[in-house]
Amino acid sequence: MKRILFIIFALLPLYSLAQKLDTKVADAFSERIAYYYPVKNDAIMIFINEQMARSGAGGLDMDKTMTDLKSDATAMDAALKYLYQYSDCNRQTLIANLRAMQLPNNSVYTLATYVEKKYKDDSKALLDEKEELLKSGVLTNTNAAKEPEAPRTAAVPVDVPATTTPVAKNKDSIDTKPVMQAETYDLDDKTDWNLGNVFKLNSARDLVAKYGKENIVLRDAYDLSGNFIGQAYVVFPDTNNELEMLFDNDSSKTVIFSQVRSKWKTPFSIRVGDPLSKLVKMNGRDFKFNGFDWQDGGIVYSWEGGNLDHKGIKILLKANNSGDTKLYNKVSGGQKVSSDHSALKGLDVVIDKIAFHTGGNE
Repeated sequence: MKRILFIIFALLPLYSLAQKLDTKVADAFSERIAYYYPVKNDAIMIFINEQMARSGAGGLDMDKTMTDLKSDATAMDAALKYLYQYSDCNRQTLIANLRAMQLPNNSVYTLATYVEKKYKDDSKALLDEKEELLKSGVLTNTNAAKEPEAPRTAAVPVDVPATTTPVAKNKDSIDTKPVMQAETYDLDDKTDWNLGNVFKLNSARDLVAKYGKENIVLRDAYDLSGNFIGQAYVVFPDTNNELEMLFDNDSSKTVIFSQVRSKWKTPFSIRVGDPLSKLVKMNGRDFKFNGFDWQDGGIVYSWEGGNLDHKGIKILLKANNSGDTKLYNKVSGGQKVSSDHSALKGLDVVIDKIAFHTGGNE
């Protein structure tokens, strides 16, 4: 009996290590990611960055997240998962890649053990996803890993510079009505559709410089509840790629989408028109929203601690099949509706509007 107890107590530290990542090891990985993040031709970082942006794990401010992973445990685990995926879910390949990133030797095996323990059961799904994304061209095919090229200077956490004064609404420089119809836009492959890069812009002048004065108008904007919130700079107005952007006085920024089939690459790949089931999957659990046809009706009330919680994401839902009054009335009025409510299955509930908010007082 004593021998059995001795073995159990001897194994407990190893079990604990596999369940929780040591702070020093996490800090070391965070520092290596921050160091290589600016390197443009490193295959490992290209893969991790694209997956972090595609999945939304990098948040709205990728620079800040990727240069300070130690401050975001969820993002840290996501980066490790995508490194494991890049390594074909193979322990030895993972170890080789960790060494290529110049992790301290005493951190390599600890990290490999932690990652393998955490994601081993997800290996098949990760490999299938990787193959599908590479085939579809969503991810860059970097082939075999190359020895990373070290940057000349180590990277430091990057904060998006904040504007110190409210953005001037100069109606002489921005038209107040759409300047052209959708079919006349020249939207080629050179357009930057990455929403993360839009949030790096600090003023209307930056927005105009990036997307062109001819593609931007100034017009009234409304929040998801229909309340007037000021004037927004609208990029590609009256097209499927319409984007409304507000530069707020507290240096925060808000981007609103209300059109389907948009080309924009958004956090968690959430788009207008996406079904309720996808939103639940992205959140990782069910959530609650305000009952339809009531105050703030259809707006997500609580993410219930899921992946989308505290990410600056607000969602307005609508029921395409609202004509089925028997079902519709069950999820309407002054109540908080859970996304797993049985009545929702027959209502064809989809995302109607999305607002992303970052910086300032969120």
